[in-house]
Amino acid sequence: MSDYRALMARCESRLESLAKQAAVKKTPLNEKLDAAGVSRRDFMKWSAITASTLALPMQFAPMVAKAAEVADRVPLIWLHMAECTGCSESLIRGDTPTVDTLIFDYISLEYHETLMAGSGWQAEARLSEAKQQYAGQYLLAVEGAIPTANGGHFLTIGPHGHTGLDMVHETAENAAAIVAVGTCASFGGVQAAAPNPTGAKGVDKVIHQPVVNLAGCPPSEKNIVGTLMYFIMFGKLPPLDMFNRPKWAYGARVHDNCERRGHFDAGEFVETFGDEGAEDGYCLYKMGCKGPYTYNNCPTERFNHHTSWPVLAGHGCIGCSEPNFWDTMADFEKPLGRRELHSLDKTVDFVGGTLLGLTVAGIGAHAVASVFAKEEKESGDE
Repeated sequence: MSDYRALMARCESRLESLAKQAAVKKTPLNEKLDAAGVSRRDFMKWSAITASTLALPMQFAPMVAKAAEVADRVPLIWLHMAECTGCSESLIRGDTPTVDTLIFDYISLEYHETLMAGSGWQAEARLSEAKQQYAGQYLLAVEGAIPTANGGHFLTIGPHGHTGLDMVHETAENAAAIVAVGTCASFGGVQAAAPNPTGAKGVDKVIHQPVVNLAGCPPSEKNIVGTLMYFIMFGKLPPLDMFNRPKWAYGARVHDNCERRGHFDAGEFVETFGDEGAEDGYCLYKMGCKGPYTYNNCPTERFNHHTSWPVLAGHGCIGCSEPNFWDTMADFEKPLGRRELHSLDKTVDFVGGTLLGLTVAGIGAHAVASVFAKEEKESGDE
């Protein structure tokens, strides 16, 4: 309880300090919400849900709302490296605005190649100005892997021809906090797949400052906005797991919260795509689902306004939020069997080689045993 009191005191002090700063946006957040048809009740409901998502007590819900209202006092610089812009798409794409997208729009976004109106010299000038004007205050978000081979020249950006490697080094130097958005920025992603000719790496492998990894291809908009809100509220990074991912978002396996988990336990599996089991929503483990080896909140947060996620849509999880997933999780439509994996364990923070091998084997054995049990029951019923 004393830890929460200290956290509450830190949050109150942080928000009071931000509230004293001059507002950046001309239109207050409550007016933007009203214009979008979001009621105060809906906003407070969002605040309560966000507090719960961040693993905070409900006493923090009003603090979340206050943090959102002063979000325009926190400058955000967003760099694009070697990526597909899918992470930005995850955040902004929607047929109607959500509270999350409205909050992101309200943040003082100083530089974002895809969203900003300026380009070329004008855009680069704004980046340089923002780095000087808000030195030590801005939050840096990086989307995409960092090519390091050949001096980083596999990625050159802007009219000055800066390498992505140089841009990340220079911008990270005076950042208050750094967030790697997506698996490419976190671990290298597809760009780092063997043989990795560009030497693509995650952000934390090319700089020395602490980095929050929001892994996922793409990550949920909740994970992006939630992390931004945590920084606005506390001025620091959230508690992280062994791969520097926020525990509130990556603390449980996909398998543990999957809506198909009951079918796994009952030995009911899809044998081929489109079969009767697929129509009945059976477990996709035999079709290569990597949910038992992957830490993410996809089943609970979903995508596209909480509509769906890959497993619900009928395809197994490919483990995209794990390091080196493109190599370690292949083939994506075949079970991994007895292969050892770094993250298959009882908790996200404990890793042991023997335990990993046993657990992988145990999941495979459980799948086989549950099928036999199901068949035996069915033959007994006959």
